Amino acid sequence: MEPHDFESMSMDELWSIHVSVASVLTRKISAEKALLDERLSQLGVSVLHHPARKMTSTPLFPKYRNPAEPSETWAGRGRHPRWLIAQLRSGRQLDEFRIQPSSDRGAALRDVLTLMNNSQSIPRERWLIDSEG
Repeated sequence: MEPHDFESMSMDELWSIHVSVASVLTRKISAEKALLDERLSQLGVSVLHHPARKMTSTPLFPKYRNPAEPSETWAGRGRHPRWLIAQLRSGRQLDEFRIQPSSDRGAALRDVLTLMNNSQSIPRERWLIDSEG
């Protein structure tokens, strides 16, 4: 096998090598997979090939808002955003940035999402939304 000076090669030459390597890897991986499947079948182990399930997540409502920049919000999960860290270090409390629920409609929507996630029942009073609000 001859060494290559990749830095001096043109884009076309590098792409050609890339295509060749990808092709060889695809063939070798397929052959190895077939060999492993054959060995598993000899052992009596069944392998089901399922496509990978896509992780889905429900939309999170923001719970905290930056008063200086209202478009910056945080749902309360993961790391604290930079704006919140700076405010907390200056002595302010987390609850000062909490977004207040605007109406029962938002609570009902959160209940629906909770129901979808937890398969629990919601009290009838919560899902009957007042049409005046």
